[in-house]
Amino acid sequence: MIKTPALNRREFLKKATVTAAAVSFPYAVPSSALGKAGSVAPSNRIVMGCIGTGKQGQFVMKNFLQLPQAQVVALCDCRKSQRDDALAIIKERTGKADCALHNDFRELCARTDIDAVLIASTDHWHVLHALEAARTGKDMYLEKPIGTSVEQAQVLRKAIKRYGRVFQFGTQQRSDRNFRFACELALNGYVGKLHTIKAAVPPSIKTGNFPVVPVPAGLDYEMWLGPAPWAPYMKERVVTLGSDWEKLWWHISDYSLGWISAWGIHHIDIAQWGNGTELTGPVEAEGTGVFPDEGLCDCATSWNVKMKYANGATLDFTDNNQNPQGVRFEGADGWVFVNRGGIDAHPKSLLTAEIGPDQIHLPVSSHHQQNFLDCVKSRGNPVSPIESAVCSEIVCQLADIATRTKRKLTWNPEKEKFTDDEQANTMLKRAMRAPWHL
Repeated sequence: MIKTPALNRREFLKKATVTAAAVSFPYAVPSSALGKAGSVAPSNRIVMGCIGTGKQGQFVMKNFLQLPQAQVVALCDCRKSQRDDALAIIKERTGKADCALHNDFRELCARTDIDAVLIASTDHWHVLHALEAARTGKDMYLEKPIGTSVEQAQVLRKAIKRYGRVFQFGTQQRSDRNFRFACELALNGYVGKLHTIKAAVPPSIKTGNFPVVPVPAGLDYEMWLGPAPWAPYMKERVVTLGSDWEKLWWHISDYSLGWISAWGIHHIDIAQWGNGTELTGPVEAEGTGVFPDEGLCDCATSWNVKMKYANGATLDFTDNNQNPQGVRFEGADGWVFVNRGGIDAHPKSLLTAEIGPDQIHLPVSSHHQQNFLDCVKSRGNPVSPIESAVCSEIVCQLADIATRTKRKLTWNPEKEKFTDDEQANTMLKRAMRAPWHL
């Protein structure tokens, strides 16, 4: 495994600030390079393909389509209806329908006219899609989480480094001012010495069983399953029932770790950022979880995990039935709490504090997709690069393993393995159904 060079936390943050300064402003195209009506000339656009065009993929694709530098020329999904829906969006937004449709991601990645890909497929496919993109010379915007095992994240990190690809993780809270400011308050000691971080997200859901039915026309079910164990088709296993949050596959361990990872990665990533541990992780993890005893879904419907860091801070990671959803940094002199609804602090004066010029400033991004495109151009590091993405991903994976082993685990963040616990170490990998492999 290629090791990430060890960096002092402050050195890394200062380096990241310099990188961000080069990419935080919208990419400026000189007037001589513009086409009619100020649109970016085709030669200056970043040509993209989209792998996974369900509701989340369509949502992120729309954000890219709003940016004049992005041009989407290919769509890939093993469900025809989702390909067609995404194509309709492109036609509506651009007035054109000359976009190639693929059932097999390898066909899209083999195209030499594509610079970058958006990957928004099911979680158990993320790494295989990303590896193919890296090996074929594509930069990538990867929706969270990275995958379904620590090993998958490690292999992807190695590939990104080997092939020199630009990688943006879909943890878009890093492009939100409130989350960045809360982390800067914690990093610069505005709450005093940081001792506790509380992170909470919604729990996974419990369902009953559903009938096995014939595979409908327009779905390549074998491709949908891919590396996951074979299972009989039932509509609820694959489709989104209502809103995008009602994807049952998100709560089935063959395809995802549930919201301890799929939602948890957002707030865990912020916890890591504000703790100054984005390039490392905890040294201990212990927790409990509640899992369904029947039904299609089998991920944790409740959990309580405590993790200790070498810097003395403790991370309490729970579902939001136990703590408010969001991230709370608690120190000797106060606290700051942030979620997508806003930011709060004690004392209130923290909310108007100004981070000094000689203090730690985190990378600035106001638009996650724009930040990615800027870095494709500059070859700089986006605000959510592969190194910190893997470390945050591992924390979620550790939480899941802790709930399943129900004992204190000692973790070596440098070696990325458990100390003297072979059973737990076997849980860092996941078998794949042939012919798929890392």
